[in-house]
Amino acid sequence: MTGTTVPTTMRASVLLKQGVVEMQERPVPAPGDGEVLVRVGSVGVCGSDVHYYKHGRIGDMVVTAPIVLGHEVSGTVVSVGRGVPESRVGDRVAIDPQVPCRQCRQCKTGRSNLCPFMEFYATPPFDGTFCDYVTAPADQAYTVPDSLSDESAALLEPLSVGLWAAHKADVGPGDQVLIAGAGPIGAMCAQAVRARGATDVVVTDFVDSRRERITSFGATRALHPVADAEEIAALRADAFIDCSGATPAVLSGISSTRGGGTVVLVGLGAEEMPLPVQLIATREISVTGVFRYIDTWPRGIALTTSGAVHLDDMVTARYPLEQVEDALNADSDPLSMKAVVVVNAPEGN
Repeated sequence: MTGTTVPTTMRASVLLKQGVVEMQERPVPAPGDGEVLVRVGSVGVCGSDVHYYKHGRIGDMVVTAPIVLGHEVSGTVVSVGRGVPESRVGDRVAIDPQVPCRQCRQCKTGRSNLCPFMEFYATPPFDGTFCDYVTAPADQAYTVPDSLSDESAALLEPLSVGLWAAHKADVGPGDQVLIAGAGPIGAMCAQAVRARGATDVVVTDFVDSRRERITSFGATRALHPVADAEEIAALRADAFIDCSGATPAVLSGISSTRGGGTVVLVGLGAEEMPLPVQLIATREISVTGVFRYIDTWPRGIALTTSGAVHLDDMVTARYPLEQVEDALNADSDPLSMKAVVVVNAPEGN
């Protein structure tokens, strides 16, 4: 192992059990073969972090032991393992938080995001990044330019969800896209589809403040699901992306999708819901889901660096590592868009 001097212990914010967070001192991990050790800069707070904190589970992913949350992460390489060039020390990086096995059928056939042996930051039993240092495969720690802030670099992860949803929706130039939900992921999807050339991006949400701000993040129109129901029903969108998980929104979106269009389910709501199968069949609508992403960081870095996507503007609250619990409760504020935990400020600040 080579690199700069690092301490032997670090701070870690640990979810002990549902609703209970504790600051602990833990050993700094050592990078293995092909890995880098990263001093964590910023970590975005994801809805999954909030769900684990408040409910202790997401579907069959259950918190049964203490776990470090956080997976939207940026930082600086401070040490490297065997097989990694020492020149990587000092790189500012954004980390793809998923580690597939790279050997199963899903990995071998280009669907590594569906690897059944996936290790993913902050998904039980694997620790996340609300801590000072983390290790990562060197090829999944993407170097970012100095023009990108630590916060933007961290938010490349939720942007990746939007980019993958836009890819699954097969959005092209001139398309009309309907998106349900004007929260952080809805905003990421709106920016992603605009970057792919969509010219009419209609976003629906019940919350006035969310509708007001979503036009700053890719939407061309923002509609109320009830008050504007007739206008929504009259759409024949090329693609519908649901970021709400709400059954009424999914049903409304499907009916507003043109024949031959695509429906992409991003939001996780009810485990089961009724679908209008006759309408789906007779319109030949394709319905698919989104689970994470594949190879989206290079595209996200390029789009953010070029100004086609804006991530810094999405940050509405910042918290130090000692206040992770406050960050996890920030979503209760309807004016909140994206909370970020600043674990270590950039050197020189």
